[in-house]
Amino acid sequence: MIHYRKIMELAADEVSLRAISASTGHGRPKVTEILQLAKEKGLNCPLSEEMDDQWIEEFLYPHKAIENSGYGMIDFDQVHKELAKPNVTLSLLHHEYEVDCRTNGKIPYAYRSFLRHYKSYADKYKATLRVRRKPGEIVEVDWAGSTAFLIDQDTGEKIKAYIFVATLPCSQLSYSEATLSMDLNAWIGAHNRAFQYFGGCTQIIIPDNLKTSVTRHTLKELVLNPTYREMCDYYGTLCMPARVRAPKDKASVEGSVSTISTWIIAALRNEHCFTLDELNLKVRQKLEEFNHRNFSKKNGTRFSAFEEEEKFALSPLPSKPYKMAEWRTAKVRPDYHISVDNRFYSVPYEYIAKSVDVRVTESLIEVFFKHMRVATHTRLYGKFGQISTSKDHMPDNHKLYVEQTPENALSWAETIGENTVRIIQYLLDTYQVERQALSSIFSLKNSARRYTKYEMERACKEILSITNRPTVKLVQSQLKAVKKKDAEKILEKNSSAPQEVFGFTRGTDYWGEK
Repeated sequence: MIHYRKIMELAADEVSLRAISASTGHGRPKVTEILQLAKEKGLNCPLSEEMDDQWIEEFLYPHKAIENSGYGMIDFDQVHKELAKPNVTLSLLHHEYEVDCRTNGKIPYAYRSFLRHYKSYADKYKATLRVRRKPGEIVEVDWAGSTAFLIDQDTGEKIKAYIFVATLPCSQLSYSEATLSMDLNAWIGAHNRAFQYFGGCTQIIIPDNLKTSVTRHTLKELVLNPTYREMCDYYGTLCMPARVRAPKDKASVEGSVSTISTWIIAALRNEHCFTLDELNLKVRQKLEEFNHRNFSKKNGTRFSAFEEEEKFALSPLPSKPYKMAEWRTAKVRPDYHISVDNRFYSVPYEYIAKSVDVRVTESLIEVFFKHMRVATHTRLYGKFGQISTSKDHMPDNHKLYVEQTPENALSWAETIGENTVRIIQYLLDTYQVERQALSSIFSLKNSARRYTKYEMERACKEILSITNRPTVKLVQSQLKAVKKKDAEKILEKNSSAPQEVFGFTRGTDYWGEK
């Protein structure tokens, strides 16, 4: 038997390879091979009492015992890799191994021995045993039974903080955070941040039968919370709630809740936090310590197991996290606005008096009519009565009024002529209240829609020739007069035109003359 333990202990004491070779009686190439293999597999000093030479040999050379037994070789690395794939089981891999052994004329291990050897290999070399859980398949979520607390800065009163826990059963990596409630907003937000922490999402989510995730769960019927179902659809995952009163369905998170209650909640019992962000910062620090603690019965940590053996199997996240939405129904008011929490949002005026569906998120208001989106607004916060109006939703006459500004009024006058500009400028300078001037100009612009630019400019010119204090009513009266005068001129012209007299001349043939 090679003196594995002595070789590693001497190397840890920084003894040279030549001296180790002389002391153990093994060649330097063999000593170098053992030390390199131990380094690759993470076996370092100090060694525990159970790690004798035979244990180390089985750990460094798992195939050696099988080679000496005369049975067919098992490629444990390949078995472990294949078990990560969907629907692949140890039973299937043993069947394939058995067929391969018989083809090559070797004796295959029975299924129980095959399973025992794989378990021994995974316990010593891998952080995960892929018999029950596949990487990236499941995440289990729940609230911890114990609570943390904040301190009110004004009264000194303790405020409860609830701890959310999510665990990946394969690698046992966990995520945790504190919230001030266990409502739907907190539940969905915690899921978003858990997926971001893991860097991906699993194929299945297993929650408990909370109202925030399950509306009804019986032997015959399962009804998910609509918002929770929408979140699962958004991430492309499937929700499979644990059976009622069946904690074994989510044993990993139940165990993590117990452990996190000790290593996070109990560890923070003497900490005094005044804000939720401050508490979550301390929770995250304790969480990192928890995920980077060494396993008690195998090599590695939760984090290293996740990085090496599970992270690759997670589905990629969407570009943006899911935004929780609430669906409501509203009726479009006569002013083509709907009310959401006593704040008003416009929709196209064609939908006045129609019932519409409203999707409400933290930052967005979306309006749907017969499943077609007709309006989108940024959600308003603050005092009641605020209005969000889009010009595209207005009737044409409303657009004209809203678009009235001194600059727009002068720009419009410039398209008519210099006399019109003079009158508009006079109106803007005369009225003490700008809105009154714009209202008068708006009335003039409405009148101008029935006349040509030439008629408008001519009327303004004639008014300015009469008075230095023009008004909108004077211009409107002059427009009518100009229109009437032009009509009279046309009529007079038509009536004074000479009437041509036409006659027919009959020839001599008509009278019978030749």
